[in-house]
Amino acid sequence: MSQKNETVTLIFALLITLGLLGAIAWWLTQSFGFNINNFNQQKPDSSPVQNSNLSNDFAQVKNVPSGLFNYGGSTSWAPIRLLVDSAIQVARPEFRLRYVDPIGSPPGSSIGIKMLLNGQIAFSQSSRPLSDKEYEQAQQRGFRLQQITVAIDGLAVAVNPNLNISGLTVDQLRSIYTGKITNWQELGGPNLAIKPFSRPKGSGGTVDMFLEEIIKREDFPTNVELISTTTQALRKVANTPGGIYYASAPEVVPQCTVKSIPIGRKQGEFIAPYQEPFVPLSKCPDRRNQLNQQAFQQGSYPLTRSLFVIVKQNGQREQQAGEAYANFLLTSYGQDLIKKAGFVPVR
Repeated sequence: MSQKNETVTLIFALLITLGLLGAIAWWLTQSFGFNINNFNQQKPDSSPVQNSNLSNDFAQVKNVPSGLFNYGGSTSWAPIRLLVDSAIQVARPEFRLRYVDPIGSPPGSSIGIKMLLNGQIAFSQSSRPLSDKEYEQAQQRGFRLQQITVAIDGLAVAVNPNLNISGLTVDQLRSIYTGKITNWQELGGPNLAIKPFSRPKGSGGTVDMFLEEIIKREDFPTNVELISTTTQALRKVANTPGGIYYASAPEVVPQCTVKSIPIGRKQGEFIAPYQEPFVPLSKCPDRRNQLNQQAFQQGSYPLTRSLFVIVKQNGQREQQAGEAYANFLLTSYGQDLIKKAGFVPVR
């Protein structure tokens, strides 16, 4: 057979093969609803992990103990607890969790760590790092403490929605809470007395951080009115023309009754805790201000901090439970839930 005839034969055979493959593909499409275009469009998904992948993601966490484990700590963690705990219970029902409120005192990071040291809970949640004293107390009790970073948070400063102020420096914020500045007119605002609010010392990691790092005092002076909870304090600010308060950013930024203000390390270098432009409160709750997560993650916003799972390293079930909980939060799904709760993931 000539080379020309062989070429014609091969082309003819190829056309027949392609025709048969096309017919098979058409039959598969009609019979099973298989859509080749949908298959080709499946690419790595950058959107949040969906519930269908929850069990697969959490199933990869190893050394998860069975049983009921009590834990406690930071009030700033409340939005994370709401999302994460229920997700863990669905995916890993053998690992049951119960948040425990302290008796006779409000919950918070410091109280949670104290409860952990005293053997009342298996692990704790904190919005501040461990202190040297707490490390020492653990060693005196025959174990060590470990802090595992799982998220980034920031403090937001709330003022009355009618107050016209462009922002505050950290030094100005310190001067307000130490009583050195008492009128908004001194800061470019209206002739209006400043009324600072705070939760009491020892009521949480947010307050401890503010005392230690911002106003650099052991306790608040008498010009600061102490309020038990953030909910009550925000209500006070909304009803007080010169009111000011600070709290975890996810608790403040989306609010409809107060507004958060930009903070700067220096005058004119203000960074907003919300995504600009600011959404007027008149459009709330249909539209709410969102966290400036990029500024928190990069550290350009001055009042940033980490959130920790505090683990008791004693080689027993408490350590296993604390490490497992932290590992759940550090999975891709856990980090997505942290982001949904309004915090910044660390991975």
